[in-house]
Amino acid sequence: MPMRADEIENLLRETFPNAKIVITDTAGDGNHFAAEVIDESFRGQNRVQQQRAVYAALKGKMDGSQGELHALALTTRAPA
Repeated sequence: MPMRADEIENLLRETFPNAKIVITDTAGDGNHFAAEVIDESFRGQNRVQQQRAVYAALKGKMDGSQGELHALALTTRAPA
């Protein structure tokens, strides 16, 4: 079953409560999303570390071919 944008945001919000989070359904199909996550906790981390933190916050929703979230394009950074 596909995920909704608000479900993705809620999962991310549990780990990044003060982040600016924008979720976009890029294909309009409920399967392909883009997420922009801007959070202070990313300061000093490289892009791989930031993205790993986001994937961990999704609690396995992208795991394997049976994952509820099929594709997620990530943009992560610390606030300016």
